Amino acid sequence: MKKKEVISGTVKRVEFPNKGIIETSEGKVVVKGVLPDQKVSVQIQKVRKDRAEGRLLEVLEESPDYVESPCIHFGKCGGCSYLTMPYVKQLGLKEQQVRSILKPAIERQSSKVTWEGIKTSPVKFAYRNKMEFSFGDEVVGGPLCLGMHKKGSFYDIVTVSGCRIVDDDYKAILSATLDYFTPMYERKEISFYHRMKQEGYLRHLLVRRAVKTGDILVDLITTTKEEHNLEGFKDALLNLSLSGRIVGILHTKNDSLADAVIDEGTEILFGQDYFYEYLLGLKFKISPFSFFQTNSLSAEVLYKTVRGYIKSLYDQGKIGNDGVIFDLYSGTGTIAQLLAPVANKVIGVEIVDEAVEAAKENARLNHLDNCHFIAGDVLKVLDEIEEKPDLIILDPPRDGINPKALTKIISYGVPYIIYVSCKPTSLARDLEIFQENGYVMTRAVAHDQFPWTSHVETVCLLSKLKSAEQHIEVEVASKDLNITSAEAKATYNKIREWVENNYQFSVPNLYIAQVKRKHGILEHENYNQTGNSDGKQPQCPPDKEKAIEEALKHFKMI
Repeated sequence: MKKKEVISGTVKRVEFPNKGIIETSEGKVVVKGVLPDQKVSVQIQKVRKDRAEGRLLEVLEESPDYVESPCIHFGKCGGCSYLTMPYVKQLGLKEQQVRSILKPAIERQSSKVTWEGIKTSPVKFAYRNKMEFSFGDEVVGGPLCLGMHKKGSFYDIVTVSGCRIVDDDYKAILSATLDYFTPMYERKEISFYHRMKQEGYLRHLLVRRAVKTGDILVDLITTTKEEHNLEGFKDALLNLSLSGRIVGILHTKNDSLADAVIDEGTEILFGQDYFYEYLLGLKFKISPFSFFQTNSLSAEVLYKTVRGYIKSLYDQGKIGNDGVIFDLYSGTGTIAQLLAPVANKVIGVEIVDEAVEAAKENARLNHLDNCHFIAGDVLKVLDEIEEKPDLIILDPPRDGINPKALTKIISYGVPYIIYVSCKPTSLARDLEIFQENGYVMTRAVAHDQFPWTSHVETVCLLSKLKSAEQHIEVEVASKDLNITSAEAKATYNKIREWVENNYQFSVPNLYIAQVKRKHGILEHENYNQTGNSDGKQPQCPPDKEKAIEEALKHFKMI
């Protein structure tokens, strides 16, 4: 394949995050923004040793599972990826992606991992409690837009007044804001911020809405390059008929070069700069820039999973309720506070000062005096904490854990660690280090925290193997084993079923018998003789041999 060459093919699979794989006679092609079983036309943009990378030109034929998108912006807006897939198919795709990413980690350990599938979000649409809309235009010189970045573009904006992952209050606030500023923009009385030119005024509109109370915060983010009276904007919002209630209208100034909402000074135009949200019976104070899970109802499912993992450890007597729990990368302390009733002390560490202050205030709101929060980098703060943890909760940012911090975390040698990951590839990288240092995965589950997008969360329980000093190594020859009792542990059907469940492929009895013979588990005479006239037997491939060996280990036959 060559650059700019146009090829067509069928998407065989979609790998995380939303990277379609097309297999051609000339090699593998990776293309973003496609769905399984679509036939597509792709232009090659990069050619590497093991693959080519292409840009989607056209969908020539839709997948047999295709459904009409419920959102009028799908295809233009870069927010959602899977709106034309049935929801159950999307769940299956995300689960398969996580399992594929974690497969090397599973294969590295001999102990069994209980894979618990994928948990669904309680709500599929209108689930977000926070949106950051951007000002701009869809084409150069076009009308003012307010919404999301156009698919595949850093600069063009699509007005998403029909977005399906937010409720109608967001759409009404977006439309009212655009209606207010558009006449001023057309008269050239106001401008939007150009990232390339680094000039202009209107930057973002941040909207947060509490699911449980319906309270709404609206924050207009601008530069300081122009001065405007925003009383009219405030009045336009307050005159809206909404299902929720606006409790605060704010104006934040931001002259930073980054295309992100950064607080460089905020004034209150109306009301207050916070509201309260409730999760699993606890109360949390939320400000415009507080970190908080953006799908409140699904966050409850996620946190119940974490709490359930810990409860199972308590119920089995593996940990006591008089210990210390470290909640590292604790954000506003949500997990720490949910765990406080079952621990003697919970210590949260978070690098964002504002998040730590919010965590402390939330703990006071919930009358939790055994939660302590420290502001700082996990790498540095761990050296300053005198207490030693009995259990560690990890909920790091998307890039995972700093390798040096990971080494310090492992050095505590706690028997159990729960890792909450928002990016499975980062989790897989960190798992390799954990496994090299004596930890194994025992339970894992995916969470569809953000339906219709390519994002997926994973919760993983890690257990520490006992130290080498507590073990001795013994060599036993197969002739010394009681082979009859070993054979009795599992039938061929059980071995086949175990391999299918854990490796997703089937193995015939012949291969199982060959592997059993290799390990000294003798079969009846002529049991595995082929009926072929030439007397040749197919031999078990290496990948299937490894899977069968793992099954034999599982059933304690070797």
